[in-house]
Amino acid sequence: MSEIITVRVEKNLKEKIRQHKINISETVRTALEDEVRRIENTELSTAINEMKQVLEKIPDAEIMVTIRDSRDSR
Repeated sequence: MSEIITVRVEKNLKEKIRQHKINISETVRTALEDEVRRIENTELSTAINEMKQVLEKIPDAEIMVTIRDSRDSR
């Protein structure tokens, strides 16, 4: 299901949009999708960096033992 979003723009901008035959719906939809993707990528990057800091505190030997135990339990 879709929703309606209303945006107020200056009259001269709307005239230029009309003059250049810009598809407002497509342009706004694409811009919003790009912005959401950018924000989600930033959040993901932050989460990865936080996990990396936690994982760096775990000794390699402990990780290897855990992996071996996991494989052996299959």
